[in-house]
Amino acid sequence: MPELSRDYFEFFGLERKLVIDADALQRRFYQLSRQWHPDRFSRRPTDEQNKSLEATSLLNDGYRTLKDPLKRAEYLLTQEGFPIGEQRSKDVPPELLEEVFELNMMLEELKSGDESARPQLEQARASFLTMRGGLDQELLALFNRYDASTEESETAKQALNEIRGVLNRRRYIENLVRDVDRALSPASAEAGEDKL
Repeated sequence: MPELSRDYFEFFGLERKLVIDADALQRRFYQLSRQWHPDRFSRRPTDEQNKSLEATSLLNDGYRTLKDPLKRAEYLLTQEGFPIGEQRSKDVPPELLEEVFELNMMLEELKSGDESARPQLEQARASFLTMRGGLDQELLALFNRYDASTEESETAKQALNEIRGVLNRRRYIENLVRDVDRALSPASAEAGEDKL
């Protein structure tokens, strides 16, 4: 039995690209699912049964990662030595400092019962969603730039570094959207939720 690759791209037989054909990935997933399904190995030796279970686990984890463009990018970044760290409050993108300060004030106002902050928060949410959409477009352009370069080139490394920065900004904005959604949701108001 062949050794299993722990690299998701290799396991699926895909090029190390950031833009992939979702339909082709799904077809490959189903093909590998049939190939490694544990029922096919039920009468085989224990080591082959275990390998089938290991392959199925790799298959499911890899599929979840590769089908999502953001998870795929984070995975590739980590594989290439550009890990994405945990988002910390000190990592506020400089261009958002003023908006984050105002957002925190509006969240406090709403939390203290001042409903006049609600329209401002809804406006802030729309602004953050627009920013997120812009970052998604920027990521797609960077994904294409990376895919067009050779893996070890300076262009590829520069693209990965830029992708990491955009992903960090996107993650930060996603957290802001989540905080606003939580504050605006009727459930949080009824439950008296007071943490972000």
